Amino acid sequence: MAMLELDSQVQYVKGIGPARAEALAGKGIATLEDLLYYLPFRYEDRSNPRRIADLRPGEMATLIAEVRTSILLRTRKMPIFEMTVGEVGDKTPPAFGKPRASIKCLWFNATYLKDRFHPGDVLALYGKVEEAKRGHGLQIMQPQIEVLQEAGEENNDPKESLETGKIVPIYEAIGKMTSRWFRRAVRTGLEVLNPEVSEVIPTAVRDRNFLIGRKEAFWKVHWPDPDEPMGKLQAWRSSAHIRLIFEELYFLQLGLELKRRSMRAQKGIEFKLDDKVREAIKRILPFHPTSAQKHVLREIAQDMGGPLPMRRLLQGDVGSGKTIVAFQAAIIAIENGYQVALMAPTEILASQHYLNARQVLEKAGYRIVLLTGSLEQDRKRAVRRHIARGDAQLVIGTHALIQETVEFDKLGLVIVDEQHRFGVMQRLKLMKKKDSDLGEPDVLVMTATPIPRTLALTLYGELDVSVIDELPPGRSPIVTRRVSDERAGEVFDFVRKQVKAGHQAYVVYPVIEESEEMSLKPAVKMWDELRKRILPDLRIGLLHGRMAADDKEAVMQRFKRGEIDVLVSTTVIEVGVDVPNATVMVIEHAERFGLSQLHQLRGRIGRGAAKSYCILMTTGEVSEVGNQRLETMVRTQDGFEIAEMDLQLRGPGEFFGTKQAGMPSFRVANLLRDREILEAAKKEAQWTLSGSKEVSANEVSRALVHLRTNWQRRYGLVEVG
Repeated sequence: MAMLELDSQVQYVKGIGPARAEALAGKGIATLEDLLYYLPFRYEDRSNPRRIADLRPGEMATLIAEVRTSILLRTRKMPIFEMTVGEVGDKTPPAFGKPRASIKCLWFNATYLKDRFHPGDVLALYGKVEEAKRGHGLQIMQPQIEVLQEAGEENNDPKESLETGKIVPIYEAIGKMTSRWFRRAVRTGLEVLNPEVSEVIPTAVRDRNFLIGRKEAFWKVHWPDPDEPMGKLQAWRSSAHIRLIFEELYFLQLGLELKRRSMRAQKGIEFKLDDKVREAIKRILPFHPTSAQKHVLREIAQDMGGPLPMRRLLQGDVGSGKTIVAFQAAIIAIENGYQVALMAPTEILASQHYLNARQVLEKAGYRIVLLTGSLEQDRKRAVRRHIARGDAQLVIGTHALIQETVEFDKLGLVIVDEQHRFGVMQRLKLMKKKDSDLGEPDVLVMTATPIPRTLALTLYGELDVSVIDELPPGRSPIVTRRVSDERAGEVFDFVRKQVKAGHQAYVVYPVIEESEEMSLKPAVKMWDELRKRILPDLRIGLLHGRMAADDKEAVMQRFKRGEIDVLVSTTVIEVGVDVPNATVMVIEHAERFGLSQLHQLRGRIGRGAAKSYCILMTTGEVSEVGNQRLETMVRTQDGFEIAEMDLQLRGPGEFFGTKQAGMPSFRVANLLRDREILEAAKKEAQWTLSGSKEVSANEVSRALVHLRTNWQRRYGLVEVG
């Protein structure tokens, strides 16, 4: 049999061929290696075949048995295929003493089995033993089945079973390719795999972490040793699982460490931090900063003053004051004669930053411009001219900033807000907008979505992390309540009372307009309902994503000035909207929103000294996951606790929306389950590149070749560095 390599196309594995290979490619299985990484999602212990006479109802059992009879029964409801099997080679005539031991096997709607089995066939069977519904004895419903030897075959030694007599892997089916089909395909793939599978992890790293060999791991993860504890297999903690998980995370961390080193190797801008800069920062501060803000600014200033380009992630919960810290960093660059670009994911957030910047910075004489996609062409051209000449010192905008037509005169600092809403390439594009003689601009990435450490290590592995972990003084905790929409009348009476007391409110809906597919209350219809029937005595505004940018801005300004009492909105207000007088947030169909989304929406209130209230209204029956989300919201306001729960409920892949975030895709690793392995892999990746004599130059070279060959395809990330 011809040997195959790990990178051989999967169609060359016997029994697969071009048609099945095409179906497998749709699930990301293109090579033999991909097939071997298609791991069982669970295992069944079928290692001890039982005698029929010893079977008991209620147990899962494996048996090797011989077909006695089979029949297709036509019932009124459905056809049932019934087969009776007995002990192999048991020729005792029933007339002598008690009947021969036998058991019935039944399959519903299985007309395809009618002519498949013949008396004398030897089968491997696995399933749950039950009392027979008709007559006496035992039965197994829909057992897993494999023909070991057909009747009349001269070979008395049945072929090795892949279904019984061992711990059996269970795979998720893909179309007509069942778990049983995968057992055969994977086994064949392992048998034709070149025995000389090269090791890609250095020997010293393998030894330090007690890792088994690569080929051994592939075999044992699919076909475990009979004495492998089932608990370890089901928890993905067998030696084979740990080896494959470690390998995946090790090469991810190796790539991120190379990115970090390549960034550190670039020429940065050494910003001066003299008394002139310090005085300029003090002039703009609208309030006394918190100790957390001071600490974070020190870290940023230290980076900006150094010779290497800053690459820093600034995390802070909603309302913690990240923006003012970013403006202080901007002043350091501007006072040194450089330009600053601040990129936000939406026009509403960009406009909000622009208005805040003008309020805080313009009076100190700084020149600020806004560049978004919806600006008129003439206005856009004028703004681009100001940027190119260096007249604009702080440029705020959306992804319009990374268009090729935008040229900076002297870009020194890039601030990216809510980074997880941008693709990785977009961030890189903005960083490249510089004069090559000036050095790399510093980069400050901000997010109000608290990121659990495991995700920070992967999503932002090349960045240093700063955290603002306290809110500004004078903020009251927000009271969060969950109510059924049957109590909507009470809720809107409460909204009216709050408005009469001089406050404002948000009412958020999940969709803009009605849809036949979803029975959700739409924002436009409910805005009409609220202003005409429910709250006719109040001034009700409407805001949603399909409105023109100018109209959105006009509505937000009216709400800020207090000319609107209640703002009906979609999640367009989720990020960056700051109205201190708003004290009520009503979220209808709260069960339909994600946890981080609910947390972000709640963060729009509680920004002043008055007590604030978040009311989560639900409709109909709520799922178990929905209940967990809502209970978390009622229990805590801690953004990191909420992020951890969100990560557990949704899994890492969906936490940000994988593609947008540049989140790596994993074949075997799971960031929740494998946190400790991730930490170990990070340390080992750094050690591998540290120049230790325990790792030969040859081994480092082999690891780097493997990384560069697989980085984009395996992790879906850009630029190894």
